[in-house]
Amino acid sequence: MKTDISKPNFSSFYRLMKETKPPMALIIVSILLSVVSTLVGLVIPMFTKSLVDGFSLESISRMQIVGLVAAFIGQTLAAGVSIFLLNYIGQKVVAIVRDKLWKKLLALPVSYFDNNRTGESVSRMTNDTGVIKTFISEHVASFFSGIISIIGSIAVLIYLNWKMTLIMFLVIPLAALILVPIGRKMYKVSISMQDETASFTAMISQVLSEIRLVKASNAERIEYKNGSKGIQNLLKFGIKEGLIMAWISPLMSFVLMMLLVIVIGYGGMQVSSGVLTAGELVAFILYLIQIVIPVTQLSTFFTQLQKANGATERMMQTMNEQEEDFHAGLEVTDAKLPVKIENLSFGYKQDEPILQEISFQMEPGTVTAVVGPSGGGKTTLFQVLERYYLPQKGQVMLGNEPIDSFSLRSWRGIIGYVSQESPMIAGTIRENLCYGIEREVNLEELEQAAKMAYADGFISELPEGFDTDVGERGVKLSGGQRQRIAIARALLRDPKILMLDEATSSLDSRSEIVVQQALDNLMAGRTTIVIAHRLSTVVGADQIIFIEKGKVTGRGTHEQLLQHHEMYREFATQQLQIADASPELTLQQQ
Repeated sequence: MKTDISKPNFSSFYRLMKETKPPMALIIVSILLSVVSTLVGLVIPMFTKSLVDGFSLESISRMQIVGLVAAFIGQTLAAGVSIFLLNYIGQKVVAIVRDKLWKKLLALPVSYFDNNRTGESVSRMTNDTGVIKTFISEHVASFFSGIISIIGSIAVLIYLNWKMTLIMFLVIPLAALILVPIGRKMYKVSISMQDETASFTAMISQVLSEIRLVKASNAERIEYKNGSKGIQNLLKFGIKEGLIMAWISPLMSFVLMMLLVIVIGYGGMQVSSGVLTAGELVAFILYLIQIVIPVTQLSTFFTQLQKANGATERMMQTMNEQEEDFHAGLEVTDAKLPVKIENLSFGYKQDEPILQEISFQMEPGTVTAVVGPSGGGKTTLFQVLERYYLPQKGQVMLGNEPIDSFSLRSWRGIIGYVSQESPMIAGTIRENLCYGIEREVNLEELEQAAKMAYADGFISELPEGFDTDVGERGVKLSGGQRQRIAIARALLRDPKILMLDEATSSLDSRSEIVVQQALDNLMAGRTTIVIAHRLSTVVGADQIIFIEKGKVTGRGTHEQLLQHHEMYREFATQQLQIADASPELTLQQQ
């Protein structure tokens, strides 16, 4: 859902600040120091007035010089400490926001990432939060000190000469007429800039993560054009932003020059007629500068506030997404129960069902194979079993309890999932084996798991053994090695329910034999459900479920399906080279 950018709405930014609970004591101290610095600055023009009106060597006392130096030093120290504190607060707030956003992203369901590119989420974490940090650390202090400076200067100016002050105020509506439209324009540009930055980040993240595909496909030129287009779009918005900022400074300089001309012209006449002293005119000009400079800072403050609000709105959209609750529900106390799938229907879109009225049961400690043509819904079934998605109809039961009555952490804790891709994190073999395991895993356990997964041989040959770096997504290992690492990882988790998704389909014959032996060790005594295109890997399953176009069209053992299921017989004839589709011949070939 797109944000309405016709009018700025700061509720998102205020809500985010409220949720982060910034250190109010430090904010108050920093603002007070900024105010003190400003108040000292308000005294200096009056001191200058006295010097100008009664200037002589005899009139300047040592105490006046000491007081002036002390005022400058105090003003500098107060301003410096204030800037540091606000910078610290800005960093602290951004750290809290990033922490909340990171926690939120990890708690979002898989369906969120189906519809949102990863790079956009990365941009929210980095670029958008950086905008907020800049606003707090560089512009908040100028807002409060600017307000004090303007109010204080105006009060003194009225005291000095109220007629000149009223003439000066005639220019303020002109400045407002200029700044308000510019602020609205900045808001629109900043929203578009944040979106384009997120889109560009998503694009380059995707390309760099799949750089081997890019190079294998000779797609460097295409991706360069796509990236160049994104860069040009960012340039376009950056130029628009720069154009707006470029208008603000000259326009404010124009206002300042108008005021100076009016003040000096009118003030000069007042001095010549004896109404004003020269010192009062100098003080008047100094106070005028102390008004105009803060007004310029305030205009920058509001444009940066627009940018911060634009960044916040995008983050709040993510923060408002429905997240998974990992802890709500029962603990799985007995996993050695039948897993029953009853009338299960699911589709990624309501009107496009993938699974339709799926029903079967897996007994504890048995092996169930799910086979069928590609696109039939086998992997989708696994994703529903993992509770990445909720069924639209029907349910999955463990014993007599629906699996959604168990907490996500408890349910996923009893499942081991070994996929064809064997995903790995950048790091060492040890880190990959222990990934997600919160307890301490000793070397003996690692060696035992590696041995059962037939991974101990190649690990021992690596230069640093378990501490060998595998590269990004495990690119330094072969497919068979990654599969055996994945199996060893599952062994360390000791799952009660095992899900194998095409675990050997991409391997050569030699690797497949070794991985299959490792899988046999892993499957022993566990309730196992296997997806496989190769029927040779599942002929010994306790039951085979044949799925076509999201429906179960066959159920039974290998021999039973050979006799009664035409498409399974066709699959078997093609893959197992069965000349006579009879159970006797099949058994002989096995």
